[in-house]
Amino acid sequence: MRELIFYPLIIGAGTGGELCVTRAMKVVGEVKDFRPAALVDVITRALRVSWMWAGLTLMGTAFFSLLAVLSTENVSLVVPVTALSYGAGALGGKFFLGERVSPRRWAGVLLVCIGVALVVVGRR
Repeated sequence: MRELIFYPLIIGAGTGGELCVTRAMKVVGEVKDFRPAALVDVITRALRVSWMWAGLTLMGTAFFSLLAVLSTENVSLVVPVTALSYGAGALGGKFFLGERVSPRRWAGVLLVCIGVALVVVGRR
């Protein structure tokens, strides 16, 4: 029963966090200089963007939810189920970030979802 709460939380918060961090980094700009001082500058600028803090909070929530599920469920079930985040990421990329998602990517997402369904059905 717990997993009915935690799986959507892992998928939603994890993907939401990645989308927020992506939006923050689009504000910060491309990292072109990898010298330590330049990286510190990029990190400092990134931490000034509220999307970064939202993303880090969501990703932390997903991580601790994943730990909670892994304490009771088999990793051979948990990891495939969390692969549904690929579908959530494609949807978020399209609608939240305005990205173009090609038909080939949608086909790949569909294959992942079919794979997750097979794993879940095979559990019973």
